[in-house]
Amino acid sequence: MNIEIISVGKLKEKYLKQGIAEYLKRLGAYASVSVIEVADEPTGDNMSETEIEQVLAKEAERINARLAPGRKVIVLAIEGKIISSEELAAQLDQYATYGDSKVTFIIGGSLGLATELKKRADLSISFGRITLPHQLMRLVLVEQIYRAFRINSGHAYHK
Repeated sequence: MNIEIISVGKLKEKYLKQGIAEYLKRLGAYASVSVIEVADEPTGDNMSETEIEQVLAKEAERINARLAPGRKVIVLAIEGKIISSEELAAQLDQYATYGDSKVTFIIGGSLGLATELKKRADLSISFGRITLPHQLMRLVLVEQIYRAFRINSGHAYHK
């Protein structure tokens, strides 16, 4: 499989970079995985709805510019379908089985994702109703993708 993760914002924290690098290394045995960072827009407190929409629209433009045609698109959204690790594994396995081996996951910025991106997605998922910083979500996603491949390869991976 060929998996891309498009994420809004630059990862600065060393511990997150190290964790992601470790899982990307482990994933090399199963798939080609790349992380694409797009710039985030400055945000402030007490933003109006219009200002929020403008920020999301600018970030969506940058994401769309990096989205290659012919890929399955999965967005991470707190209101998405809550899925288990096993369900993610089954979904990736189904994509691979039916010729959709190019998958792009999208992680929005601190304000989330524009509605147009959510509508364009083939699937909108959530790992729960808790709010995580988008930088931390990148590590969680990479770990869950790794776990999915371990599940699909028949190796129990329950730490």
